[in-house]
Amino acid sequence: MTQSTFKKTKEALEETKWFVFDATDKILGRFASEIVKILRGKHKPSYTPHIDTGDGVIITNASKVKVTGNKEAQKIYHHYSGHIGGLKEIPYRVMMKKNPENILLEAIKGMMPKTKLGKKQLKKLRIFVDDKHQQAAQKPIDVK
Repeated sequence: MTQSTFKKTKEALEETKWFVFDATDKILGRFASEIVKILRGKHKPSYTPHIDTGDGVIITNASKVKVTGNKEAQKIYHHYSGHIGGLKEIPYRVMMKKNPENILLEAIKGMMPKTKLGKKQLKKLRIFVDDKHQQAAQKPIDVK
């Protein structure tokens, strides 16, 4: 690694910013893909696949995200407990009432790389159900 390359990546790590996104009336998949671009750092010219150059993301109004078509009636979230017959199925409408932030989290997590770096980048994501958040210390930038 040359000295100039090291400086570029070091500067990229120090430039971590935080952005606030409002999920009101946004389409779930399209919104999640935009969030993943920012978490991974693909919006920066200094993007490097093996280095965490991404920024932090704060999502507000997670309960107001929309889905298209019949997904509201047909989409089912699955998870497995590890025991025999331990498959759990939760419909979209039930998940929206119980944990609306998990809907966005599952969509974003599914688009992230399944590596140590992907898990590290996912830790820079904060999701809130309403329009209030406690991340004022990060001096987040509102994105329209």
